[in-house]
Amino acid sequence: MMRYQPRQRGVAAIEFALVLPLLVFMIFVVSDFARGLQANIVLINLSREAANLAARSKLQLTDNSQAIMRAVAQSAPPLDMNGQGMLYITKLMGYKDSSGAISTVVLEQYRWDDSVNRLGFRVSGYAPASRLWTCSNWNTTTGACNNIPTLANAPRISLMSGNLFEGEIVYAAESFYRFNVMFGNVSLGGGLTVPNFGTNLYSMTVF
Repeated sequence: MMRYQPRQRGVAAIEFALVLPLLVFMIFVVSDFARGLQANIVLINLSREAANLAARSKLQLTDNSQAIMRAVAQSAPPLDMNGQGMLYITKLMGYKDSSGAISTVVLEQYRWDDSVNRLGFRVSGYAPASRLWTCSNWNTTTGACNNIPTLANAPRISLMSGNLFEGEIVYAAESFYRFNVMFGNVSLGGGLTVPNFGTNLYSMTVF
């Protein structure tokens, strides 16, 4: 029967002590990556559901935009959307100008700022700019963008430009999340690097 000598046991203990910090680090890295991946998946689902509800609703966005965003945000655990997240819903339309070209224009835009239930921006203070179009004057009661120009003067965006029919309405929902990343762009050696999800996660869906 083979027996380990005290010296061999000592060497094994030293080797384990040297490797242990690396193993612990790897566990944290994998956990951080899993958190980021899960957050991205949740944001994709949020933007899909918000755009879907906006498109199917029989009510105007002026009446139910905050209800839609509140409902989808409540389905976001484990993400803390009320403290770390933001949602936008933008109503878009295909507009034919005098040249006959059809472009995409912004009709309405709403951000999650629920004055009735005190949710969203008024709690988190987190308001990354919409990546579709940036509003400069928000209504603090309804969460709507004020004084958006109409028709020929309406803001034009590149999204789906030339792909909409004249007068066709679509809804774009954006979801943001302020993600607290612990590890990102960390080299593991051998050409392997931990992906960096960034601190502002984002998803957008159009219905």
